[in-house]
Amino acid sequence: MSSRDPDPAVGSLWRALTAASDPPRGIPLALGLDLQQRSARGRSPWAPKTLTAATARAAAARPEDVVLAVRPLMPSPSTGAWVKGEVTWDVLRRPGDRFAAAQARWFAELHGIAREVRTLTTYSDLADWLVLDTVESRLLWPHLAEADRLGIPLVGVRPGSTVELHAEAAVELAVRPADDGGLELSPRVSVGGERVERGTPRPIGATGLYAYDFADGGLRIGLAPATIGRAARDLLAAATPVAAVPASERGEFLEQHFHALARRERVHTDPRVRIPAPPRPVLRVRATTGEDNRVELSSTWAYPGTPDAPFGADGASHRDPEAEGAVLAAVAAVWPRAGDADFTGWHTAQGLDAADLVAHVLPALEALEGVRVDVHGTPGRFRELTGRPEIVVSTVETTDPDWFDLGIIVTIDGRRIPFTPLFSALTLRRSRMMLADGAHFSLRHPALDRLRELIDEAAELAEWETGPRISRYQQSLWADFEDLADQSEPAVSWRAAAEALRGVRTVPDAPEPAGLAASLRPYQRDGFSWLAFLWANRLGGILADDMGLGKTLQVLTLFLHARAAGEARPFLVVAPTSVLGVWREEAARFAPGLRVTVADTTGALEDVTDAAGADRSDAVVTSYAVLRLDERAFQDVDWAMLILDEAQFVKNPATRAHRAAAGLRADAVYALTGTPLENTLSELWAILALTAPGLFPSAARFRRDYIGPIEKGKVPENQEGGAFRTARLSRLRRRIRPFVLRRRKEDVAVELPAKQEQLLHVELGAAHRALYDTVLQRERQKILGLLADLDRNRFIVFRSITLLRLLSLAPGLVDPERAGIRSAKLDALVDQLSDVAAEGHRALVFSQFTSFLDLVEERLNAEGIAHVRLDGGTRRREEVVARFRDGDEPVFLVSLKAGGFGLTLTEADYVFLLDPWWNPAAESQAVDRTHRIGQTRPVFVYRLIATGTIEEKVVALQERKARLFHAVMDAGEPFARALTADDIRGLFDA
Repeated sequence: MSSRDPDPAVGSLWRALTAASDPPRGIPLALGLDLQQRSARGRSPWAPKTLTAATARAAAARPEDVVLAVRPLMPSPSTGAWVKGEVTWDVLRRPGDRFAAAQARWFAELHGIAREVRTLTTYSDLADWLVLDTVESRLLWPHLAEADRLGIPLVGVRPGSTVELHAEAAVELAVRPADDGGLELSPRVSVGGERVERGTPRPIGATGLYAYDFADGGLRIGLAPATIGRAARDLLAAATPVAAVPASERGEFLEQHFHALARRERVHTDPRVRIPAPPRPVLRVRATTGEDNRVELSSTWAYPGTPDAPFGADGASHRDPEAEGAVLAAVAAVWPRAGDADFTGWHTAQGLDAADLVAHVLPALEALEGVRVDVHGTPGRFRELTGRPEIVVSTVETTDPDWFDLGIIVTIDGRRIPFTPLFSALTLRRSRMMLADGAHFSLRHPALDRLRELIDEAAELAEWETGPRISRYQQSLWADFEDLADQSEPAVSWRAAAEALRGVRTVPDAPEPAGLAASLRPYQRDGFSWLAFLWANRLGGILADDMGLGKTLQVLTLFLHARAAGEARPFLVVAPTSVLGVWREEAARFAPGLRVTVADTTGALEDVTDAAGADRSDAVVTSYAVLRLDERAFQDVDWAMLILDEAQFVKNPATRAHRAAAGLRADAVYALTGTPLENTLSELWAILALTAPGLFPSAARFRRDYIGPIEKGKVPENQEGGAFRTARLSRLRRRIRPFVLRRRKEDVAVELPAKQEQLLHVELGAAHRALYDTVLQRERQKILGLLADLDRNRFIVFRSITLLRLLSLAPGLVDPERAGIRSAKLDALVDQLSDVAAEGHRALVFSQFTSFLDLVEERLNAEGIAHVRLDGGTRRREEVVARFRDGDEPVFLVSLKAGGFGLTLTEADYVFLLDPWWNPAAESQAVDRTHRIGQTRPVFVYRLIATGTIEEKVVALQERKARLFHAVMDAGEPFARALTADDIRGLFDA
């Protein structure tokens, strides 16, 4: 056979698959039905029963023993009539191919359905017959209906009998009047729409029935599925299918049992029978009050003439679920006041919940129809106090010099309220409070609302474990407590400190100490007096003057003042590494009598004291890096005061530098910074946590009370947004005012020459613009897909932003192969510097990117413009600075990070900022390198911004952060927020 010839077997297969089904093979089967009679009663109930064909006379005499039995039949080989033959249930349940397979399987399944639930009754000839009367499965009826499709006829076994399977039957329980004044109950049956006479219907389990009739000498059997109630079923199976209700019991039946019967099954009532209204259930609620402010509820259902039914138990026959449901729906409407989501019949309440239950819930339940409330115990103990709270505040000195115990006494309706549980309730934002004897009161009174607010400000719950306390740094908070209280009993020392700080704007002038080799300007003298006043009270603070106003000089004056007042312990100054030399130089210049040691390496602190332990230094100056590395050694010294210069280095409380500073022992801590907040108010909190540790003890509460409203615009639902934020800003400024001193150059250093600032917008060249727009679209798609989880993708996002910022400067910074594309910003800078140098001026040029400074330096060399450079890689920093100060180079290239602070470069009068930074304070510090005390010429500041690039978005963010700074530290409205995903998304808006 060729490989291309089809396989005959394959060809025959598809024909077999598409051919019409063959007619059934095997002997056909029929289901034979007959009316059988069980053996007569009187024999042992455990003895096997036998079945015999029922006759009309026997069926009429003992209808309760009649059953409907079925067995398989096969055609007679000789006559074709349906006969028992050789077919049995066992034969059909065994595998074989003698009988039609589908029909045999149907009989085997019928046998399984009939035997699914067995009864104790047995029959001796069960191999021949299956009795349908005891079949409980609802599968029987669809299975019988399937017989017709399979060609299995339902036939009568005896000659002349007929069988008919109907689609359905209807069964009702008829209630009619009896001749004796009672009632009769009997089933009414219809099969196939035809009324069945009394006596012939019989139940098949609870799922159907059959009816028989011996009329005309034959037997007619009809069967059908039906829903049969228990009462109707019992009557159909009884010898006499009639139940009599005596006249004396008629009322009981109709009033107490009829409606329950009607709910269970279909009932047909004769019009002559008058049915009374159904009995209404009553929910009985029993409330028991105990001595421990506890109330327990239990519930039952009550019906007339019957014992109470437990709540939630399965419904007894006399209960009315629909009526009970209506009562429970009414209960559900008033129950939420009890605190539970659903009413379950049983409930336990204690404390305020119990008071609510007795005062509000139980009366509301009692008022409902169908509910009765029984109260046992002493419900009157839950008494509500409604008077105005009277508050008394006092303080008691403790062994901790920074804290006082705060005594707060609240009285309502003559009852003294214990403060510890009251404090807990207020702190946990509860709305009410209960005393031990059951008396309770609302915590929503305005006086208590204010007390809650002040307690929130004072401390977190964890800090009051041994009772409420208030820090000595919380002077303005104490004033609020005094305003709130009806009486005030402050401690003498606390009152003195409070009065002193309340007058902080008029602190007494401190005389300039001996040994000061400088003449203080008026504002510097005021700053020194303020520091001296805080030091006298051992309080810290933040000196937040603008850069260049002489904060170092003011602190050196404070050192001399403290020494003259008898302070013998050393002072510690922590500053950035680049500023250590400035402290040494200015101390030698302005306070030559002070012994100053610069500890710029680990282990250097060992040289501060001699072998006898005497101090060799009046002041130790170290860096934040050395403090971190040598933390234990610095913590072992008892410092008189701690100075944190450029305190923005400790603006993050999670850093080691902040933790190391917090662990130092010092009577007072002073922070020096022109930018106590650069990005967010949390930075201000971190610095205040070091300088005034009790002012805002809780970072979480500070975020909620100040950062949320002021920065993020989060206000309570019942407050007006703008007014609430303004009030919180005012409150913050009032809180910090005694501990923060800030002066701006334009306000106090009037001798400073003018400073003019200008934005220079630079248009990118055509090739540069095309490249930038292409990269922007690519990075925008990538970044916007990552902003849903900014914290996780922060590195990737900022890498893309940095890429675009570099590309705004020069294509060669991103792709060396694009170095041939000219940088418009670099061209603009060189044009400006050429004019500056030609006119005899000198300029500082700042950039955050040393790679761009490389390009600038290369271009300046090509143009013949002399310059010097300072960045993070510069080893001889002081020599480079001196070269610019004393030399002739007109341009000083400086990286923003390396030269943003710690330098005085008044020799320059032009400043060029080549790329905007997120933090406007960093740029201001850079400008202040030249616009400071000692400058005699006007200063011109130029910010070069590439038009249509990400740099314009950065400038917009700078403006918003600057508004936040001025709103808190100077004047203005709360505007800014923290940098968010929306901010970053805005960077890429078209």
